[in-house]
Amino acid sequence: MSKKKVIIAMSGGVDSSLSAWLLIKQNYQVEGLFMKNWEEDDIDNICNIKRDLYHTEIICEKLKIPLHKINFSSEYWDYVFKKFLSEYKKGHTPNPDILCNKIIKFKYFMNFAIKNLGANFISTGHYARCKKIKNNFFLLKGIDSDKDQSYFLYTIKEKQLKKILFPIGGLKKKEVRYFAKKLKFINANKKDSTGICFIGEKNFPNFLNKYLFSQSGKIVNINGKIIGKHKGLIHYTIGQRKGIGLGGSIFSENKPWYVYKKDIKNNILITVQDRKNLYLYYIGLIVKKITWVNLIPQILRNKCTIKTRYRQKDIKCKITFLSKNKIKVYLYSPIFSITKGQSAVFYYGSICLGGGIIEKGIPLI
Repeated sequence: MSKKKVIIAMSGGVDSSLSAWLLIKQNYQVEGLFMKNWEEDDIDNICNIKRDLYHTEIICEKLKIPLHKINFSSEYWDYVFKKFLSEYKKGHTPNPDILCNKIIKFKYFMNFAIKNLGANFISTGHYARCKKIKNNFFLLKGIDSDKDQSYFLYTIKEKQLKKILFPIGGLKKKEVRYFAKKLKFINANKKDSTGICFIGEKNFPNFLNKYLFSQSGKIVNINGKIIGKHKGLIHYTIGQRKGIGLGGSIFSENKPWYVYKKDIKNNILITVQDRKNLYLYYIGLIVKKITWVNLIPQILRNKCTIKTRYRQKDIKCKITFLSKNKIKVYLYSPIFSITKGQSAVFYYGSICLGGGIIEKGIPLI
């Protein structure tokens, strides 16, 4: 029998590199594919595409596998980045990594690999797992709870899971680096990418200012008293503490300030003091644009848990269907800071059920 062909998305990082090695060990016919998703020069060298391509080429040469290259920059701009900017204009805080996975990796890349390169499967270096139970395929959390990336993959459908392999989902990050060092991979100690790769974290405000109009305005407390001046609402997110520009000593109480709301119409940032402030907590939320990995099991209604941000601990919840694509979620315990535009992802144990976009939070008070 001929080997099954796998095209693996390679980024120059240690995760996709070790994934390729593991697939070879599992007797697949492995070929790499390097995607370019952004056209602008990386002035700050935060995510240097030339460096990443070089590392990818070195790894593929070491593993003796072919490397394909493709440019999805126009697709990224049209279907991910424009949406990203649109949400920021509305005062929301979107998560482009989730949309990138949905549109670029598991649509354009997947279709290209299967139709143009004859792949039987595609693969990525995500910390997640796919498990077949009887005749169904389920998306599971990665074994490493600190690196689990199922939160970013909830838009995958079961029919796609049948064609996806996650080789490192059963490993911890320290194990991945250990094997990469043993194999003498050039990127074994390469720093993990953080934030949005082509933006980086340090210059994010400057990056936004290049694409969106930003006007300074008033910062007020919960009673409407002016206590400061903001740099433009696009630079703040609900629950934010750092970078607001308010000292903890305002009104004599030496407690930090947090973003409570953004009044887009009047360009006002509303803040409250102290992380324990009840205005910052929510007992539920409305989630729209729901997508489920598998058919919705009835047990979901009162047995599932939820994450409203990456690396958050699972919170027990109960859901009510408002429509096919919108649900109301009741939380068994209040949580801090629910942000419009972020994703809420549902789980049953280690199984990722699906998720949607947070439309609004239901405040505790």
